[in-house]
Amino acid sequence: MEAFRLGAKEAARLIERGELSAETLVRSCRERIAEREPQVQAWTYVAESAAKVAHGPLFGVPVGVKDIFDTHDMPTEYGSPIYKGHRPRADSAAVALTRRAGGTILGKTVTAEFATFVPRGTRNPHDLSRTPGGSSSGSAAAVADFMAPLAFATQTAGSLIRPASYCGIFGYKPTFNTIARGGMKPGGDSLDTIGVYGRSVEDVAFFAGALTNRADLENLVERPPRIGLCRTNEWDLVQPEMRKAFEDAGRAVGAREFELPGRFRGLRESHTAILWYEIARSLADEFERFPDQMDPMLRQRCADGFAVDPSKYLRAQQHAAECRAHFAEALGDYDVLVAPAATSEAPQGIASTGDVAMNVVWTLLHTPAVAVPAATSPKGMPLGIQVIGRIGDDARTLACARWIAERMK
Repeated sequence: MEAFRLGAKEAARLIERGELSAETLVRSCRERIAEREPQVQAWTYVAESAAKVAHGPLFGVPVGVKDIFDTHDMPTEYGSPIYKGHRPRADSAAVALTRRAGGTILGKTVTAEFATFVPRGTRNPHDLSRTPGGSSSGSAAAVADFMAPLAFATQTAGSLIRPASYCGIFGYKPTFNTIARGGMKPGGDSLDTIGVYGRSVEDVAFFAGALTNRADLENLVERPPRIGLCRTNEWDLVQPEMRKAFEDAGRAVGAREFELPGRFRGLRESHTAILWYEIARSLADEFERFPDQMDPMLRQRCADGFAVDPSKYLRAQQHAAECRAHFAEALGDYDVLVAPAATSEAPQGIASTGDVAMNVVWTLLHTPAVAVPAATSPKGMPLGIQVIGRIGDDARTLACARWIAERMK
């Protein structure tokens, strides 16, 4: 097997045993990038040589970094022409923690403009005529196409879980603020969540555990989990191919029908109010000083965000807080829920990053969520489900996701 095809945990084991060198693995990934990048366009910058890395759990494992994370030795442009050639002084916390754990920063991956909905040309490696999703488009495509075994992603609406589904990989959105956010370009400050991509649940748990010093994230389940089948309040938007994949997956894992209580209705609208109120204020300087260098649709969304009445924003935050407080109780005896990871397979074209309807509620609730590939559509495109757990119950959520993933094979 070519080294670039190795999973992260397997590669780390081989490096530790002296059966693979870190240099060989990085070189193999670079050669894969050189072969595929002209078609996929997942990277904004690839490091020419690997910096010396620390001896830690990630020793020598290559990592792609979404280009909204500051890196002291690589350009950080946030998907915007405003920041062309920008060189931060320091690493973001997540990048610094990766280096501290021994990971090799392979380069910067393409992000939609300011991690919103404006794509920057990355293509889905399964079908170059389709979107990989966004805003973590480059990271998802790079991991799916074996350019890197691990990569950072973020989610403020659906930017992590949806691309994982579109690209057929595993994605882990932890409980809000599990991975330190310092040095990441903020968008929706009460929503922005750092997560990770890999090609197995084992790999994303390994990566996140190395960043947070939490060995419990790699635990296994001690019994078959109790799983609720959650169609969500947005089920009418789910397309036939995803409906079938989701229902087949539910049967395969013995899931039982589950419906969120009435107070959870309207969370999508609450998320929208919070999202654009906060993004407008996070981008206030860019909006005021460089409006002509912002995408016109994003500029209009920021204008709309500034027009949101503060009382509406506060009501939306109160609604979210109330639902978070009752979410664990709402799950009852269930260990986790499963829901569609996206409304459909990856749409045709690269002008849009797809529909976030299946993701925003879980983002707003601050729950952990794990994207698991579940099926292939009639057109040959990946379809994913997401495993959702209680706030702070990430170890059990990952363990259940691993159990579920075994039954999707």
